[in-house]
Amino acid sequence: MPTVPPVPKGPPHDPQPPPGDPGRRHGRGRRDAGARAQPDAHPDRLRADRQRRQRAVPGGLRTRRHRPHRRPVRQAHERPAAPGHGADGNRHHPRRHGVRPGPGLPRVAAHGPRRRPGRRRGRPDPSPRRAGRDLRELRRRRCGTPRRGGFRRPGAAPRDPRGAGRDGAGGPFDRLTGRSGRLRGRGLVNQIVLLPVILPLLGAGLCLVFGRSARAQRVISIAILALVVTVSAVLLYRADHFGPQTVNVGGWPADIGISLVADRLSALMLLVSTIVTLCVLLYSFGQGIVEFGRDAPLSVFHPTFLVLSAGVSNAFLSADLFNLFVGFEILLVSSYVLITLGGTGARVRSGTIYIVVSMISSVVFLVAIACVYAATGTVNFAALSGRIADLPPEVSTLLQLLLLTTFCIKAAVFPLSAWLPDSYPTAPAPVTAVFAGLLTKVGIYAIIRTQTLLFPDSDLRTLLLWAAVFTMVVGILGAVAQSDIKRILSFTLVSHIGYMLFGVALGSTAGLSGAIFYIAHHITVQTTLFLVAGLIEYRSSTTNLDKLGGLARAAPVLSVMFFVPAMNLAGIPPFSGFLGKLALVQAGVDDHRWLSYVAVAAAVVTSLLTLYAIAKVWNRAFWQPAEPEHEAGDDLGSDSHGGSMHGRSGVSTKTERTSTWKVADESDEQRLPLGMVLPTVLLVGCSVALTVVAGPMLAFTTRAADELMQRSPYIVAVLGGGA
Repeated sequence: MPTVPPVPKGPPHDPQPPPGDPGRRHGRGRRDAGARAQPDAHPDRLRADRQRRQRAVPGGLRTRRHRPHRRPVRQAHERPAAPGHGADGNRHHPRRHGVRPGPGLPRVAAHGPRRRPGRRRGRPDPSPRRAGRDLRELRRRRCGTPRRGGFRRPGAAPRDPRGAGRDGAGGPFDRLTGRSGRLRGRGLVNQIVLLPVILPLLGAGLCLVFGRSARAQRVISIAILALVVTVSAVLLYRADHFGPQTVNVGGWPADIGISLVADRLSALMLLVSTIVTLCVLLYSFGQGIVEFGRDAPLSVFHPTFLVLSAGVSNAFLSADLFNLFVGFEILLVSSYVLITLGGTGARVRSGTIYIVVSMISSVVFLVAIACVYAATGTVNFAALSGRIADLPPEVSTLLQLLLLTTFCIKAAVFPLSAWLPDSYPTAPAPVTAVFAGLLTKVGIYAIIRTQTLLFPDSDLRTLLLWAAVFTMVVGILGAVAQSDIKRILSFTLVSHIGYMLFGVALGSTAGLSGAIFYIAHHITVQTTLFLVAGLIEYRSSTTNLDKLGGLARAAPVLSVMFFVPAMNLAGIPPFSGFLGKLALVQAGVDDHRWLSYVAVAAAVVTSLLTLYAIAKVWNRAFWQPAEPEHEAGDDLGSDSHGGSMHGRSGVSTKTERTSTWKVADESDEQRLPLGMVLPTVLLVGCSVALTVVAGPMLAFTTRAADELMQRSPYIVAVLGGGA
């Protein structure tokens, strides 16, 4: 058997044999009859003169070349590759000749074909994966296209090739990132965070263009709000499965630009508020709201209503104090237009009270923003979460007091709640319903966001607990003393704000979870009750209990629409109101503070008094027979506040003859528009659905509360993400 001549060893520092040495072509397979692989004396290590300037790898193992955008993959046992970048493409590499890796000098069997039949000569065809990589590399060299991941900013740290997070393995950033360390959900998908704000504004502009066409305005408003509901549902899903969704408007950094963030809390609030807004809009169509008749230059209800929706969405998605202030101002302007719609004396007076109180809160808010910026140099929530902790305690307390004062005015927290019962009842029913459901909840949302993110360990929780107790008790005592349905509902609205503030003041995950669940419940139920009050006023021309009666016999459908949300608001089992109050009571008992026990007792007493107030409305308006001079159906031309509902008020409540719903007996001629009844029934169904899905809903609110308590997912999403 022919033997291979020995290969002389060169100097230790010489990586290549001398010219003419057969060792220079050691990677070439040799055809030899009866050739066999030679045993290797040291199979566990590689000879230095056979490595060709490549460092030996222990165990003969080789890792792939450095690719920052991929995870390292450990390959099988192979011989070392040829030297340099892309060594596997070298013509001397044994893999090019079909030689299996192994110890010793590689050989091939004798008389074997050098290539497969039908294969062309030359370099083998590259794999599709390598061909694509080569094409991308060629384009990058010719056109200057950046590598995957984009150009790195000057001074920025390079990406971790292992794809690890910024805060180490197992940190919150690792849970939010994918394979390459980039935030999940970035890109075009995150741009949908802008849509709940942009779409209503665009719709408002289109409604102004078609100001003389009522049908066009209706189509535009319905289409825009339906699309916003869909986008809100998508945001809720993505926030729950992929973490907070964030976008930096204009590409500016989060600490100096405008950022919008949709986490679990804001996405839930956004979805519930848009569903309620859409139902109220449909209700207003059935009521037939038309400003000033056919002589009006244009209709402002639809544009203003869409601007109100944009303001609510902007407030829920804001990631900084100044953008939140802008959202509040949008709400202020649009709500003043809606509350004074028609120009009657009562509405102008209530609108004046509302605008004065709102302007005072705006001034306080602006002063608070100026103080925060002067002390920290930023107004971004995520950046403030770390900087406020470094401030002196007295400065931090002052900033917290200024912010709480502003938000408590917006949320109608006692003693800053006297304006609400005098402002809401005078507006048209759809306007009152959307105000009751949304405007106060924006203030509660702002309290939750600032307390959990900026002041997590504040000493003012005791003050918030006392405010919650007094809000619950004083509000429900005011409701018990009223004899008008709208005013009773307005005082119960103030009272139940105390439940939400109670959960926030506890400062625990259980308390926040119960507060978030109760917010979603209260938005739906309170809006439904105000819409039912509008139906009662439409049919009976008044909401005064002294002039009502017999509605249970005359209008059974209307009675059911009132009874279900009323029992839900009172907290009767098994409705969602009972489950939300039970969660708050359990969180208060687990807090083990005497003031928490006082708040629990106040919550129980408030629930009982709410049941008493609701029972009074049911007994006097529905159960007892009506007095002859006050039977329903005598006069539909005047409302309970002395203003006409036709012509002079600027709000027409005409009944559509083509679609009506008969709610009275056969001898009664009064009918309610189907467009008013169906949205109310839909909201009643939503309130019942909250009871059906209470288990998953409470689990979701618990995850949202845990996310709020951790703070790190929100901070990482804002400061480390963005579009």
